[in-house]
Amino acid sequence: MASACVLQWAPDSLYNTAVSATVANYSMFRKDIRNLPESVQFDIFYKLYIKGSLCILGTDLAEIDNFSRILKVLDKRCLLHICFQALIDHGTRVNEILADEFCHRNHPSAHVSESDRNKAIQLGTSLAGFFNEAGWFFSSEKVYHTCRLLCEEDKSYSGLCKLLECNVRLLHVQNSSCKYKEANQTYKEAFRILALLEEAQVAVNKAMLYGECCGLLFAESQYEQAYDYCNLAVEQLTPNLPPRTIVDVLRQCSKACVVKREFKKADQLIKSAVHYARENFGKRHPKYADTLQDYGFYLLNVDSVAASVKVYQMALDIRQAVFGGNNFHVAIANEDLAYASYVHEYSSGNFRNAQHHAEKAIEILSRILPNDHLLLSSSKRVKALILEEIAIDNDDKSVREPLLREARELHVQSLTLAINAFGESNVQTAKHYGNLGRLYQSMHEFQQAEAHHLKAIEIKERLLGPEDYEVALSVGHLASLYNYDMEYHTEAESLYKRSIEIGKKLFGAGYSGLEYDYRGLLHLYHSRRDMENMMEYSHILQDWNRIRDRTNAVEVKPLDFSLDFSIQDLHKNLFNSDANVNR
Repeated sequence: MASACVLQWAPDSLYNTAVSATVANYSMFRKDIRNLPESVQFDIFYKLYIKGSLCILGTDLAEIDNFSRILKVLDKRCLLHICFQALIDHGTRVNEILADEFCHRNHPSAHVSESDRNKAIQLGTSLAGFFNEAGWFFSSEKVYHTCRLLCEEDKSYSGLCKLLECNVRLLHVQNSSCKYKEANQTYKEAFRILALLEEAQVAVNKAMLYGECCGLLFAESQYEQAYDYCNLAVEQLTPNLPPRTIVDVLRQCSKACVVKREFKKADQLIKSAVHYARENFGKRHPKYADTLQDYGFYLLNVDSVAASVKVYQMALDIRQAVFGGNNFHVAIANEDLAYASYVHEYSSGNFRNAQHHAEKAIEILSRILPNDHLLLSSSKRVKALILEEIAIDNDDKSVREPLLREARELHVQSLTLAINAFGESNVQTAKHYGNLGRLYQSMHEFQQAEAHHLKAIEIKERLLGPEDYEVALSVGHLASLYNYDMEYHTEAESLYKRSIEIGKKLFGAGYSGLEYDYRGLLHLYHSRRDMENMMEYSHILQDWNRIRDRTNAVEVKPLDFSLDFSIQDLHKNLFNSDANVNR
């Protein structure tokens, strides 16, 4: 009988009991805790978080000496992010307090020894890096500026190397926060320092610098130059670089290849990034989530929409688990998932999930960004697209018209911010013109719609060439306006066929976007009573449906892949055939 008994309780470990006892009597041991090893200090602070003692935790973590020690506990970084975000949600602006204290203590005017200055730079780099990981870019940028001033005091070549690294890290933060004017200044400063080092024949690995240059030019829609830096960055990769650097370079370069429609290269780069992040950081780490975000971007752009939704959802789940709800990275994950869901459900008209994520993104970003921030504008654009589709499907005029007016307001805001950030001659600006063109078509303002579509096409053709995917999208939208609303059937027919030709060339005969062009041509030929062409495109549409049915029947497993190449081989395999790279 006794052997059938199962022990239901076991005593806690002595260590956990000691941590719990320390937390229970925290006021008594508070001063002594800082003498304990960093990992033990961290466990005590985390226990305070678990118990909900956020006021006490906030007071102690806002002391830079305490925070600098637990920053050294790298294997528990995700748990630190959880505590940190909880304090901010609680109302303790611990990021601002720590950044201000660091900058106050380490003002360059204070005369300190070289050893103390190097320690300050090391702490500042670690602190700013943590803020960047957590999405608090203003605080990160502030600390990096102070670090840069400290580095400038060291006139040796070693000091120049530190200054270069500081500028590259600052460039990353400015790219992430859409501060492109400042980023361009940092970009120039980084290359000035690099020139000094190269003149002195000091060897420097430039992978991280070239990767950030690629990121800046990608954001500014200078895709040709971004692709050139992608080539250079991958060439500089070596296995002995920090895994974080390798992963960030790979994922950024993959995006540059996507917009250049170099899909084979993009596929290998982003899958390498996913693999390295999974191997070096694990499946629940924010850096793995970063790679999934960019993998989702790749999948969406190669028309694997269902797979992109799955991957974006995984990235959001990881970020929510680490950062909670009110965080920049969580907001961006919601926005990306909203757009992918919108594309995925475009034919079904079920936009409930997409709308939820778009509104969640706006809700979070509205708390942490100014109302005129470019990133908030991006989320508003996604919501506007969704509202327009919901309005189109609603027969109730009293519901439809307010939705369309709200969508127009959101699109106009987004266009204005894009023009202010990038100017008229930019792909992002062109996309906003195209979005407004579609909306004006839905609002039956056809002259306005035509003008905006033509503007979008002109900009995209000039910047991307006549056969780019973005051009095909705008051409197809103008064809729809001419076909369904303005009865310019000859012009519409030519535009539809041009859109089809580009889509098939890039993605093949099963490309999802072809459906709308084929149905548009069927409507056009029906209006003309052109039975011969109606029959031809009816058969083409049937063939397309069979291809899509076969594609949709395959279970989506976007992470079910293996790699048969290494970091050393990436550049040789992907870029050796490229010629005349602009260095």
